[in-house]
Amino acid sequence: MSRPDLNLLVTLDVLIAEGSVAKAARRLKLSPSAMSRALARLREVTGDPLLVRAGRGLVPTPRAIELGTDVGRLVKEAEAVLRPAERLDLKRLTRSFTLRNSDGFVENFGPSLLARVAEEAPGVQLRFVPKPDKDSAPMREGSVDLETGVIGGSTGPEVRAQALFRDRFVGVVRSGHPLCDGKITAARFAAGRHILISRRGLDRGPIDDALELAGLTRTIATVVGGFAEALALARGSDLKTIQAKPSACTGPAFLARSEGSGLLPGSARQNRNGRTRAEPDSHPASLR
Repeated sequence: MSRPDLNLLVTLDVLIAEGSVAKAARRLKLSPSAMSRALARLREVTGDPLLVRAGRGLVPTPRAIELGTDVGRLVKEAEAVLRPAERLDLKRLTRSFTLRNSDGFVENFGPSLLARVAEEAPGVQLRFVPKPDKDSAPMREGSVDLETGVIGGSTGPEVRAQALFRDRFVGVVRSGHPLCDGKITAARFAAGRHILISRRGLDRGPIDDALELAGLTRTIATVVGGFAEALALARGSDLKTIQAKPSACTGPAFLARSEGSGLLPGSARQNRNGRTRAEPDSHPASLR
């Protein structure tokens, strides 16, 4: 009995991940015709079509889905076995890393991160891409090398995570807002009209859950997808919003973003500029 071509495992892993012969060919740096021939060989070996046409695209068969998990694991284990044992020399490393980050990461951490990379690994390029959701699929598929943000329920067990810091929410209103005068209470915060930040377009968030526990609700006037949009709207109106302030962010970059008055139900206090601020329970931000 002839031994199987183990290179087909890599081909099958990429075909299942991409769901496209053309995309898989680009990822493996092969011609589309070569990838089509490889798919034909896989179909012959497995006795299954693996990918079938649905509309204008291809979808995996039940057998392909069944094979997907095992094939991905085998490919990663093979890569680990063949990885060089010598210590990595960062000075000589030439590679591009893709980082998937939430709104605010680049302006707060980008300069110091790039400076350290330039010093320790000058041949490394960092590519920052936006993070529209908490889905860990890009990590599993290998299109993203590193991701930062709050870990969601969809995070797969194969994704390694490490805690970096804890986010603290800071309320923001424009300078001179009526809320800046007098004692800040949960009821005063909840009153009026609010800006909700939701990348998925939801109509409530963790702040609403916290207010509900206190028997309060707030009126959402508008929903936006990011902190920068919310700040722009709050700066030019009487609307209130919430900004995430990582505990690690204490420099001018963050202070410039959060200029204005901030408050939340909780331990409100006056800062040196006379602005009221309160910080609620924090949320862990992680690197994975």
